[in-house]
Amino acid sequence: MDEYYFYVVLCSNGAFYAGTTNNVENRIKAHNSGKGAKYTRAHRPVKLIYQETFPSKGEALSFELKFKRFNRQKKENYLKNHCNQSKK
Repeated sequence: MDEYYFYVVLCSNGAFYAGTTNNVENRIKAHNSGKGAKYTRAHRPVKLIYQETFPSKGEALSFELKFKRFNRQKKENYLKNHCNQSKK
């Protein structure tokens, strides 16, 4: 059973880019090599700032869509709150 990840990168222009993958490391390499999403190709380099594991692709994609609908402030709050929870 594969795990899927929702991830957020910070682009060189300060924008967040969110996506879903089953291999975060390879996806970030693709973004930074210009083989990722069209948006990130124009705003490299990108830096991984958050990832979250989901048990299915559908759940990860569903959360990605929800996150993308957040305004900037809500995205920042979500990332701040959840990044702090993962640090121990």
